Amino acid sequence: MLKDHVLRVWVDWTVTVTSRVRGRERDAGAGFVEYAGLMILIAGIFTLIDQIGLDGMISGAIRDAVTDVTGG
Repeated sequence: MLKDHVLRVWVDWTVTVTSRVRGRERDAGAGFVEYAGLMILIAGIFTLIDQIGLDGMISGAIRDAVTDVTGG
């Protein structure tokens, strides 16, 4: 009995989430202000990474990892 109930709740939740992610109303309620805010937040993160010098550290770490893997 409990197993059937849990399964039904799981199926309902999965259908609801799938319809909100892939359905025709997937961007319902998301307007220009939300997208602009997201872009400002992303730009702020990139600026912060550049200002504190993490970009060089990140690229150096990636280069070292690739060198270790390729042996070159």
